[in-house]
Amino acid sequence: MVCVRWSNFVGDLFCPASKRKKRSTGSSDLQEAQVIIADFIRERQIREQPNGPADPSQYLISDALALYAELHAPETKSPDRIAYASEALIDFWESNTVAEISKQTCGAYMRERAKSHGTMRRELGVLRAALNFAHSEGRLIYVPPVLLPPKTPGKDRWLTRREAAMLLNAARTASGPVRLYLPLFILMGLYTGARKSAILSLRWPQIDLENGLIDFLPPGERQSNKRRAKIPIPNKLLGHLKRARYRGSDLDYVIHRDGKKIDDVKHSFASACIKAEVFEVTPHTLRHTCGTWLAQQGVSLFEIGGWLGQSNERTVELYAHHHPDFLTNAKQALEGRQF
Repeated sequence: MVCVRWSNFVGDLFCPASKRKKRSTGSSDLQEAQVIIADFIRERQIREQPNGPADPSQYLISDALALYAELHAPETKSPDRIAYASEALIDFWESNTVAEISKQTCGAYMRERAKSHGTMRRELGVLRAALNFAHSEGRLIYVPPVLLPPKTPGKDRWLTRREAAMLLNAARTASGPVRLYLPLFILMGLYTGARKSAILSLRWPQIDLENGLIDFLPPGERQSNKRRAKIPIPNKLLGHLKRARYRGSDLDYVIHRDGKKIDDVKHSFASACIKAEVFEVTPHTLRHTCGTWLAQQGVSLFEIGGWLGQSNERTVELYAHHHPDFLTNAKQALEGRQF
């Protein structure tokens, strides 16, 4: 028997042993099954043609996710993430209408999914975005609220200057090709505060050594929620970049292994942390360290946000308490008050 997944990716065939939900085509002949699938897709497309906004009780959640995946996801930087989230959402809400979304059903989804808060927040965020997209496309009269788990507080782990020096020394004395790329990765993380993915995908055309500028947004790409900043290069980093440039080519990745892109530095970075005896540290700690050092030096929170490419709200949340002027005016006002 040939089966088809009952999801927004209806045309994908899966073997009968698949654990995923699937609908039988009613035929064991592949060619005949393909005809049935094609007819099914056409029927679905006809059903999805807009006839005016629908009441949430008349619109399937799976249709909203399908619309979002087909029309919006290809325009995003990470369509795979939307696809993975949609699969999990459809497994739970396969035949439910939008009207059945509530605080209780969102809670039931989180309990059944049993993943981290961050994962469930991303997945339910996709559901919320899909419903808003369907509304903007004239498919829904209104959008019910989608309950998201609360944001987990960020870790306030940052490196002291001594810890940073120890980590850098451990990377420089590592064996093999690690010592050729990991020190520069650490320096770029500390001086630019860029995210790991932005540093690892950085190519030399994005760096203007003559004018001392780095543009972490690749040419032709649009900004996502995780903004990539364009910043001047600190002098202490500029020398390291110039020396690294002589070892590469005009189009190579800045952080590379034999000219090839490095997908992740998780394991080599962890080994350097063990050697340096600095603990509870990840590559993202370099970004948080950069923001913390800037705040401790009295740099305005507005400029820190611009340097890191993040919102003012997030910058205040993470770094305001490290600033030397943190709540100083409030403290002084209360100290001058007579009770």
